[in-house]
Amino acid sequence: MQTEAAASRNLRAPPRRVSTIAGGRNGSVIRLSLTFRMASLLQILLALLVVNALTVFRFWQDKQRAIAGGRRVPEGSLLGLALIGGSPGALLARQWFRHKTRKEPFSSQLQGIVVVQAAILVGLAVAFI
Repeated sequence: MQTEAAASRNLRAPPRRVSTIAGGRNGSVIRLSLTFRMASLLQILLALLVVNALTVFRFWQDKQRAIAGGRRVPEGSLLGLALIGGSPGALLARQWFRHKTRKEPFSSQLQGIVVVQAAILVGLAVAFI
C-alpha cells in the first residue's frame, strides 16, 4: 500500500528540464513556438470564416425580409459584421443577392471599411515580412 505522498507523486506530471524550456534540444522551443503560431493562425482563419458565413447569411436574411416586406436587418448590424472581419462576405453577398449595391451611404461606408482593413493587412504584411 502506497503512502499518500507517494500516491500524489505518481499523479503529478514528470518534471521538465530547464534546458528543454529555455532552449531545448534540437530547437524544441522554436518548434513549440511555430506550433502555437500555426494554431493561432488557424483559429483566426476559422473565426474569419464563421464571421463571413454569418455576414452572408445576414445579407440573405435582409434580402428575404425586403422581398416579403418584413422587418429589416439594421444596416449598422451589417456594417458591424463587415467591420469585425466579414467584409469579404459582405462584398460577395452584395453581388450574389444583388442587395444594397446602390444604397448610400451604406455602400460608401462598406467601401471605407474594406479600404481600412486592406491597409491594415498591408501594414501587417510589411511588418512581419
